[in-house]
Amino acid sequence: MINENSKIFVAGHNGMVGSSIVRKLRIEGYNNLILKSRCELDLTKQFDVNNFFKIERPEVVIDAAAKVGGILANKDYPYQFLMENMQIQNNLIDGAFTSGVERFVFLGSSCIYPKSAQQPLKEESLLTGSLESTNEWYAIAKISGVKACESIKKQFKKNYLSLMPTNLYGYCDNFDLKSSHVIPALIRKFHDAKEKNNKSVTLWGDGMPMREFLFVDDLADAVFFVLKNKLSENLYNVGTGKEVSIKLLAKTIQKQIGYNGKIIWDSSKPNGTERKLLDVSKLKNKGWIYSTELNDGIKKTYGWFLENISNLREIKL
Repeated sequence: MINENSKIFVAGHNGMVGSSIVRKLRIEGYNNLILKSRCELDLTKQFDVNNFFKIERPEVVIDAAAKVGGILANKDYPYQFLMENMQIQNNLIDGAFTSGVERFVFLGSSCIYPKSAQQPLKEESLLTGSLESTNEWYAIAKISGVKACESIKKQFKKNYLSLMPTNLYGYCDNFDLKSSHVIPALIRKFHDAKEKNNKSVTLWGDGMPMREFLFVDDLADAVFFVLKNKLSENLYNVGTGKEVSIKLLAKTIQKQIGYNGKIIWDSSKPNGTERKLLDVSKLKNKGWIYSTELNDGIKKTYGWFLENISNLREIKL
């Protein structure tokens, strides 16, 4: 079990997920945190990571570091999404293991599950079929991280586990249209259209795919929950268990922003997976459930966007 004095390394603390986890830990009174920016510690460099573990000796590692992006970014940069994510997680997992770290939380994504797997997606569906082609490079990297943690738990009995969140959004999200996920991309598009008085906004696909979304602070709460409780499984889904069509999502965001123009759906562009809903019963049965409904989460996210629009971090690939 961790306590307020536990030495915790949050990898990727400047990102959307990592910054939310740091906020949660500090709210709960956990201030013995190790936080390193990329200029201080490049997680793709094995020697530097190993040296970090020798010097800092953290007791707990939370891996929230990753190269992330939407359909377009995954399509255009497959090598970077595969290799950089594998370098980051392999260095962290092996560095933690060899330095004696007992608690490790690896964060992945629901895209690790097969495209044709039965819905809702159960943890047992992993590696039972082919992946969705639009994000397979990122998914393959994350699968290897899940299996690395599982092998350490199985062979050496260390408490290394993986959390697979559904589609995330929230504070500190990436609103760069070339690399963002669907909710921040829609917020940015509708906001820009409103500011420019555009008569219409064109969106990819036909709007029919169904998606599940989780506010990032709820994921941070789930991370804290698994750190405070002893769980027997090595892999847990994290989500709401609820889904919404992209078309309804777009209308919800359009209304929240107050844009009155027309939505044009470009069906020549890919939809991605037609449906992706997680079975969240395993973690729910252990006592954890989400708390932020989609409308509230979008309102909070757009509020953060407006407050930070002058200095948004554009991700360059």
